[in-house]
Amino acid sequence: MVQVTFAQLHEWLTLFFWPFVRILAFLAASPIWNQHGVPRQASVLLGALMAFAIGPALPPMPDTPIVSIGGLGILIQEMLIGIALGMVLRVTIAVVQAAGEFIGLQMGLAFATFFTPGVGNSMVLSRIFQMITLLMFLALNGHLIALEILANSFQTLPVGGPRVDGSAGEVIARWGGEIFTSGVLMALPLIVSLLIINLTLGVLNRASPQLSIFSIGFPMTLTTGVVLLMTLMPDLLRFLEILFSNSFSTMQEVVQRLGSG
Repeated sequence: MVQVTFAQLHEWLTLFFWPFVRILAFLAASPIWNQHGVPRQASVLLGALMAFAIGPALPPMPDTPIVSIGGLGILIQEMLIGIALGMVLRVTIAVVQAAGEFIGLQMGLAFATFFTPGVGNSMVLSRIFQMITLLMFLALNGHLIALEILANSFQTLPVGGPRVDGSAGEVIARWGGEIFTSGVLMALPLIVSLLIINLTLGVLNRASPQLSIFSIGFPMTLTTGVVLLMTLMPDLLRFLEILFSNSFSTMQEVVQRLGSG
């Protein structure tokens, strides 16, 4: 007759529970697995499967009981690690969303917004760029690379190890600046072209006040913006490849900073 002691049961539970907390926090913070159309049950099931898969290869788990003050500290630490890694990917998607907002404002599409549960009001170009970025992320196996970095983080940051270093927050904050810098860089060709058109229309309005700017300005900026988007779309892949590469490097840097404490 097979007998299972409490110590063995606790060891098996901690071998699954602590990795599951970090993985689930990462999936909840990242925009890839936290889309409104993705059922929460699917994310939880994916986190459980990953915890079962990588659990046997992880370093020894701490002997701290799960229901204790020490277990609460480990729980918070694992959640912070997972959220920190997920926020890096969230900033990556926010870059293209910001670019869509900038371009939409210049094209006169500020009114073209719609409400999405979990997102709120978003501009149509921002939503299109977000969907293109997510599809390219999956096509380039970015989700597999991100999960690999997450799995390798258990070697650098073992469960219940030394306290994490808060300097990783500086890395995440610095990466958050990419929302503006890279977003403007992505939208710069269209912003400059449409700004020149608007300045030209302003000069024409001063030279000929009877010219109706509103009747010709909006169709002109909208048509020019669509044409420029079609022209620049082939170069979007190159931009996204660089953006994804930088995001993965930032994830690894965050892991190294957290482990330096």
